[in-house]
Amino acid sequence: MVLTANDIKELNEKIGHQGAFVDRIRDEVGRVIVGQHTMLDRLLIGLFTNGHILLEGAPGLAKTLAIKSLSQTVKAKFSRIQFTPDLLPADVIGTMIYHQQKHEFMVRKGPIFANFVLADEINRAPAKVQSALLEAMQERQVTIGENSFPLDQPFLVLATQNPLEQEGTYPLPEAQQDRFLMKVIVGYPSKEEEQLILRHNVMDLISPEIRPVASIQEVIAARELVRKVYMDEKIENYILDIVFATRTPEKYGLEKLKLLIGYGGSPRASISLALAAKAQAFLLKRGYVIPEDVRSVCKDVLRHRIGLSYEAEAENVDVEQIVDEVLKAIPVP
Repeated sequence: MVLTANDIKELNEKIGHQGAFVDRIRDEVGRVIVGQHTMLDRLLIGLFTNGHILLEGAPGLAKTLAIKSLSQTVKAKFSRIQFTPDLLPADVIGTMIYHQQKHEFMVRKGPIFANFVLADEINRAPAKVQSALLEAMQERQVTIGENSFPLDQPFLVLATQNPLEQEGTYPLPEAQQDRFLMKVIVGYPSKEEEQLILRHNVMDLISPEIRPVASIQEVIAARELVRKVYMDEKIENYILDIVFATRTPEKYGLEKLKLLIGYGGSPRASISLALAAKAQAFLLKRGYVIPEDVRSVCKDVLRHRIGLSYEAEAENVDVEQIVDEVLKAIPVP
């Protein structure tokens, strides 16, 4: 559907009005977290696209605090699951328990029944537990015994991985990682930011309390609005070219990448890239997608969807470099 200039103008005004709560969320979370603006924006993109986010970073980078603070700003139910090797699927989704007084089995729901679910160190739990979580993410419902229970909306899973310790862990299979909208690498703060963090933690005995500044209804309305953000056919083709270049790089003048890529992005990559670009435009109060929106989210969307060959590992080539090469090669519309 092609929109006229007036349609886009109306959409811009609507987004500016209905999306005002995003600034309130950023300001409120900024009271307790110094920096990490990109991580917060990626969490918001996941929230507005009904996607899930995989966060990877060293301990102490405010991943858990950011997710908990975000849930408090919209007064949503938050639960944290600390993944460990002895965790069972029932510990995540719930189970049937026998009620002695009533002489019947009853359902006890697990921590998955929340709006924001933090799966902390997801790579520490065995495959059976990971599968239970990933199934709930995909189906948006949980089956306990003979009954199926729909999960609350919004439902957002934010899984974290610690890249430092890999011994005794259960890395998520590549096909399972594809279920996450984005894989976000959380970096260290700058020296100035860390100085502020140091002062806050040394001088303040009590952290500022996060206040609700938005509602779940506003989030759900924003999701509908994100879908309406206009994407021109040229931008659609740009997204498809980027994803197809990861599958058949030789067709895009990238013969040198053919030996470095084991497998390229799936159709989920194209869908995720389009949705994330629309959400990025929404965050910038714009009713239409431009190429820069696509480029800004490209690495986070493709990072976990491109497999490297042995040649790439031998030459110390990482996924970031491959995405950079693809973006250089594909003409910007």
